[in-house]
Amino acid sequence: MLVGLIGAGIRRSLSPALHEEEARHHGLRLQYRLVDLSDGGENADDLPRLLATLRKLGFAGVNITHPCKQAAVPLLHALSDEAQRIGAVNTVVFDGDRSIGHNTDWSGFALAFRRHTADAAVEQVALLGAGGAGAAVGYAALHLGVGLLKIVDPAGGRAQALAENLARQFGRERVQACSNARSALDGAQGLIHATPTGMDGHRGLPLAEALLHPGLWVAEIVYFPLDTELLQAARRHGCRILDGSGMAVGQAAGAFRLFTGLTPDIDRMEAHFRRLAGARGNG
Repeated sequence: MLVGLIGAGIRRSLSPALHEEEARHHGLRLQYRLVDLSDGGENADDLPRLLATLRKLGFAGVNITHPCKQAAVPLLHALSDEAQRIGAVNTVVFDGDRSIGHNTDWSGFALAFRRHTADAAVEQVALLGAGGAGAAVGYAALHLGVGLLKIVDPAGGRAQALAENLARQFGRERVQACSNARSALDGAQGLIHATPTGMDGHRGLPLAEALLHPGLWVAEIVYFPLDTELLQAARRHGCRILDGSGMAVGQAAGAFRLFTGLTPDIDRMEAHFRRLAGARGNG
């Protein structure tokens, strides 16, 4: 079975090893290829050609990551209910001549949160980032019971657009777009970070460190590096933290199931992920 990942700056992704090792445990030969847009100076505009080429080459499907999760939506023949509601895709399954989009980011985040942070207070939560990943974790957060989700994004229009989409589904009293991180964090018990800041090539903090405090839990979706500058700062301020490994494994497990029809072992995949991360100096 041939599958892959399309995105920018993904050459050090752990996905190939994670998927291939889990496939071996099921007696399946699986090759996971990387299609890095950065290598050829490509961008999301090249996505239609890339999807068509991979389908013709016999790929069973591909994962989609930054900056293509929202750009993929109008290019596909069909969307799962969740992908349609979220407006972003991270997994595409090729079914003959058809390309079907799914979103396992939301279920991956929800699974990680329930496994590792189920007792965290969720009356008010700030979401930093309203792109493809932010849309998925915002959807997940409201499914998890967040009372009020306060969304902020460097591109203010995106925060408002995501707030309106989620409000239509969950109620306007549960979603609010904010103009800056300070207002989003006012009264919040938790912070979910869903921007590329902190990734390799995008190092730094996504907000002022002074906004962190011991009463705040911080969930990160960046997983390379695993111990981001945000998590280091949160730890210094006594915050409870959830690193990006849980969502990375959860979304990978969901994609593996869609690609292969097999049920992955979440504990085994998480243990393997942490071994890989440690071996590569990733925290």
